[in-house]
Amino acid sequence: MVEIKNFINGEWVSGHKTVDNINPANTNDVINQAAEGNAADVDSAVQAASNAFPAWRDTTPQARHDLLDAIGNAILDRKEEFGTVLAREEGKTLPEAIGETIRAGQVFKFFAGEALRCTGDIVSSVRPDVDIDVTREPLGVVGIITPWNFPIAIPAWKMAPALAFGNCVV
Repeated sequence: MVEIKNFINGEWVSGHKTVDNINPANTNDVINQAAEGNAADVDSAVQAASNAFPAWRDTTPQARHDLLDAIGNAILDRKEEFGTVLAREEGKTLPEAIGETIRAGQVFKFFAGEALRCTGDIVSSVRPDVDIDVTREPLGVVGIITPWNFPIAIPAWKMAPALAFGNCVV
């Protein structure tokens, strides 16, 4: 039986217990066992993300683009594999599950492009010869909680923009 572990601080970590991931269309089909994290695991993940933030924040937009684009390509390259597992996990039809996987890959590729669009504003001041430069800076560690019904597309919509603009994600 495959155990899906938590990825914390660059390592795959077992949870304090595992939970069976059961196919809703065939309750005799245990797809895998997932690590169930606890508060200590969350604290470890947040601390690791906090430690990684300064380096990620300072990563160039081109490097962030390249990484997010590679993630998008990797998802798209494995769309049938991911879609097949997703169909078993969610009880979705295979075309819908593959379609969701494709959307997730496209989201990462879209935000790869957005990472290169460093935007800001220049606003005129009421004072003569003074301009106001508005820049956007990463916030830090972003925590995401998403619903179960689109388990790859919705997390992609949350993770990709956060990463594109220099934030870390838990």
